Amino acid sequence: MDGMMGMGWWMLLWGLVGLAVLTLAVLGIVWLVRSLTNRPAAPLEDPARAELRRRYAAGQLDRDEYLRRLDDLGG
Repeated sequence: MDGMMGMGWWMLLWGLVGLAVLTLAVLGIVWLVRSLTNRPAAPLEDPARAELRRRYAAGQLDRDEYLRRLDDLGG
């Protein structure tokens, strides 16, 4: 009976090891799929620059004023 009890523990241990390996494999596949499908988001647009471009496109600013203000905004 003692021999069977030792064998039961080993079977339990290998079962847990197999479960851990399977879990790691699934998590690795999920991580790989997410890293390959997630594309970096477009950088957020500066609202001040967007407003400046809008006003230039609408003709409210001439080119020199647009460039001066754009330079003031650091770009």
